[in-house]
Amino acid sequence: MPLSVLYLIVPSYLAGVALSAVNLHQTLKLREDLKQLRLEVKDGFIDMKQVLKDQGAEILKQIDQVAQDIEFQHHRTILAQAYGHFIEAVNWLRNTLMLTQTTDRNAALVGVEGMLRKAIADYNNPQIYKDICSAGRLRRLECAWAIDQTITLTYELRGAYQVVSDRLSHLQDKIRQDSLTLIDLCQTDDELDFLFPEIARICEHDLAVLNSWQNDVNWKRSLPPSEIKLLQSADFDTSEISVGSDAANPTADSIPPEVLLYEKLKQKSHSASLRDQLKFMLKSDLRQGHESYISQQATASGYKALAPSNWQEIPDFTVANLYWYFKHKTA
Repeated sequence: MPLSVLYLIVPSYLAGVALSAVNLHQTLKLREDLKQLRLEVKDGFIDMKQVLKDQGAEILKQIDQVAQDIEFQHHRTILAQAYGHFIEAVNWLRNTLMLTQTTDRNAALVGVEGMLRKAIADYNNPQIYKDICSAGRLRRLECAWAIDQTITLTYELRGAYQVVSDRLSHLQDKIRQDSLTLIDLCQTDDELDFLFPEIARICEHDLAVLNSWQNDVNWKRSLPPSEIKLLQSADFDTSEISVGSDAANPTADSIPPEVLLYEKLKQKSHSASLRDQLKFMLKSDLRQGHESYISQQATASGYKALAPSNWQEIPDFTVANLYWYFKHKTA
């Protein structure tokens, strides 16, 4: 498993700014610019006035207003401290992997874990989620997920594969539940325009990476002790440690497929249906209640053809749209 984190630890502080300015396409461009050192990260933040300088005076004005907000300044202090702990832990981890003695390495990894736990405690602080928009909430959650993943990495490097598997399973569940909560908190079409592509990408890329990692760890658990010992004593390529995204990103300038998908679905779906489709991506079991309701209403209305016997062949798009069709019809 590459020694990296899923997300950039750069919290969004654009509460109140047009969400279209910080959409998925823009975010991927920012990540590429940071990777290529075209942008500077200072205390875990980037200068959004520099990034959005071509977006218009109104957005720049709102950025200035946010920067002067007392609540934001309080959040920034907490997040800057957390980012500092995270970067210190990553640097410590790089040095740790240069150690040749297993005992020394494991002892150092305990220290790295402790530093990471300080960082994640700040990112899980309820105060930093108070009165922020969906963009800010998601970015901060992503940071917490990334740190959680890095803590799990320290356990893998110590050969604690059962712990790693359990933590990865829990993290995937947490990401899904946090994302479902975000969807429930979504109140406007602008927020949905922002969240849908972002969460769709999390489903298609980030959760897939975590699942692949867990499968790899479970395979290691099945190995005999002699082979596990060989794995634990193997050299690691420290050059693979990075703070960034490993998700597929063909080009920073190309429109992400999740955005194209959303634009296509948006032409044919009500906003409530789009929310449900996004929830189905995260947790397919949520379809069952919709399927049951559609079957009942279709039978009662004489549209038996709309109540299929095999729901597995019916896409989320159709299930959500049929559900809301009958909801509006019976209202």
